[in-house]
Amino acid sequence: MVEVGGWEHECCGPSFERGSFVELTCLDLSGSDPSSTRYVESHHELSSRRRTVTHRGRVADVAVQHADGSVEPIHRLPSGRALRGFDEDDDGHLEEPWNGRAVARDSDQFLVTVLT
Repeated sequence: MVEVGGWEHECCGPSFERGSFVELTCLDLSGSDPSSTRYVESHHELSSRRRTVTHRGRVADVAVQHADGSVEPIHRLPSGRALRGFDEDDDGHLEEPWNGRAVARDSDQFLVTVLT
């Protein structure tokens, strides 16, 4: 699972859709405990002292992580440009994966599961 969001995604992050093939460069923010794996997508802070990892594979799941910490599945994560309302071809709305109902967004944090 890869965390996507914040200013990096809103700046110039790409869209992510279930079933699509992706290649993500991530900062490895895992702790010393092997069970605490944590990857955060980054395309700006690659010169940091953090180890980077590249994940290639198919998107199996996409979810919005709400402000209260709960997670809700979405069909796709629009690009940062679309989320900000600057993409004439994409309305930037979040939708449930199975029925297309709108999902309210109260956070800029998302989770993308990539099967490698």
